[in-house]
Formats: sequence, structure tokens, C-alpha cells
Amino acid sequence: MNAPLQNDVFLRALKRQPIERTPVWMMRQAGRYLPEYRAVRERAGSFMNLCTTPEWACEVTLQPLARYRLDAAILFSDILTIPDAMGLGLEFVEGEGPQFRSPIMSPADVDRLGVPDPETALRYVPDAVRLIRRELDGRVPLIGFSGSPWTLATYMVEGRSSREFRKIKAMLYDAPEVLHRLLATLSKAVSVYLAAQIAAGVDAIMVFDTWGGILTPTQYQTFSLPYAEAALKGIGAPVDERVIPSILFTKGGGQWLSAMADTGYDALGLDWTTDIRAARSEVGDRVALQGNLDPQALYAPIPALKEEVLRIIDRFGHGSGHVFNLGHGVWPDVNPEHVGAMIEAVHEVSPLYHRVIPA
Repeated sequence: MNAPLQNDVFLRALKRQPIERTPVWMMRQAGRYLPEYRAVRERAGSFMNLCTTPEWACEVTLQPLARYRLDAAILFSDILTIPDAMGLGLEFVEGEGPQFRSPIMSPADVDRLGVPDPETALRYVPDAVRLIRRELDGRVPLIGFSGSPWTLATYMVEGRSSREFRKIKAMLYDAPEVLHRLLATLSKAVSVYLAAQIAAGVDAIMVFDTWGGILTPTQYQTFSLPYAEAALKGIGAPVDERVIPSILFTKGGGQWLSAMADTGYDALGLDWTTDIRAARSEVGDRVALQGNLDPQALYAPIPALKEEVLRIIDRFGHGSGHVFNLGHGVWPDVNPEHVGAMIEAVHEVSPLYHRVIPA
């Protein structure tokens, strides 16, 4: 049984309920910019060992909360755990990032894929969630996550990170029916994976569509958005009847916000290229918004950084429905003191935007 939440401002913001200040957390908030993370990573011996050992995943998940006044923790894991459990053989090469030993190279490879059972092939993830929930003891909500079906497919077909996305785009144009089969399988896998995280105790979920922005508008609405929507709808209601808010983040997706808002997600993540005032005007009260400080602003002098924080909060305006975050993940060489200054600036400035304004 999870302890009652002592700080639920993040969840209330996602539900667009009245709040006293803007909540703040950060994508990649547990990561290489923290010296304590690097120490645990060295002890673990490899990134995969760090991800697949619940005790270490728990430790690094909690590290940022010891430093900063954050309003949520996010499960420490990787978006590529699902394809690894499908048998593609994930490995992280120093200086090169993630690679698959057995990428998707043919229609037969797609047809061989099955939906992994999270309590067997991915058992370390729900185990980590259960451990983190116990150690959090209700301090803040815990966010679970997955890569979107489209983003997972890009890595599985390319075999690694890519700049050109030639292989996945070739499949999209030459064999769209094969790509649709792959995405359908991934959509089911994401649903099952997120449902397992919810059953283990996460309080909110987020789907990272990191590479949706490489698509044309027609391609996005054909190969990315409908599968992200299906993944959410496939989760079903938690057995304990909790309300689990959901966030969809498409990097480069600012032009599709209205369509994204119709998918059923409670909130949309914005990257730094989208004006948050324009986004709020477009989506209205259909969804909350998360973001969207340029991650590079964390390199700025602290007074300039605080000005950027104020600018974003002011651009969103008064009222609930905003979760402050970066427009993408924090970079590894950012000064942790600047991260702290950003978080404190949100705490200092945002209450002004949640006071009841007399008529």
C-alpha cells in the first residue's frame, strides 16, 4: 500500500485543478550532471547494469530529491527496454550511445516480435517502481514512462541513434504495411508495459515521442500519433481505481498540438521551440502543458536563467494547468547549482500566478 502523498501539486496541475504554485521537475533529472549519479554509475559498471538493478535504479531516482525541491520523481530507466526485451540485444557503446545487436532488417523480423511480459522479461522495471515507491514514502509522485511506438521503431530499424533516419524512412515509403505491423505490436507492448508500471505504483505516466518531429504532418498523423493514442487507450483502468494522469511529449511537435490534445492524454510536453502562450491559446482547457525552458539556458548566468524562468511562467499566465520543465533533457555538463537556481526561481515566482485575482 502506497503512503498518502504529502505533495500532490504536480498531479493537480496535470488535472488542471487549483494549485498554489507551479510544480517543477526536469527531464533527465537523475543523470550525468550529478556527481553522485556518476559515482553510482561507476559502481554499477555499465549503464545497462544500472538500469536493470532495482536497488541502483532506486538510488539514482531519489538523488535529485535530496538536492532540490522537486515536485515529482521519475523512474530511472531507458526508453529502449521494450525492444531489448523483444530480443534485439541492447547495448550502450561509450561515446556512441545505444545500439542493437539484432536490429529489424526484414518483414520476417517484424513478424517474429512478440509483446514482452513486464513481470518476466522486464521484471526489473516494476521491481524498481515498487522499491522507489516504498523509499519515497509519499514525499512526491512517481512518474513512469515509455518511448512512443514510433520512436521505439526508429531505433529498432536504424539499429542505433540516427541523424538521417534513412532506414525507417525507407520502410515508411517502401513498405508501409510492414511498418504498421511493427507499430501495432509496439503499441500493445507500450500499453502492457505502462500498465505494469501503474500496477507497481507509479502516479503518472509519460510517453516520449522523441523522434515524432522528423515526420511530415501527414506522416505524423499516420505513423506516430494514432499509435501513441492506441498505447494510452490500451492501458485500461488501474485495478485500484486510481486516476493516473498521462503526458505526451513529441519533440518538434508544436505544430500538431491541437491533434495531440484530442488523443486523451491529460498533458502535452512542449519543447523550447514552441511559444507556451500560443500553445495554451490553441489547446484551451483540453489539456495541461508541460515545459518548456531551453535546456541550454542552464548554461546562462544565474540572473539571466531566472529571467528565462520568469518569462515562461509569465507567458503561460495565471491559473493552473502548467508543469514547469525543460523543453528536453538536461545536458550532462550542466552545473548542478544552475539547476537548483532554476528550481528555486519557479518556487519564488510562480505563486504570484496562482493567486485569486479580484473581479
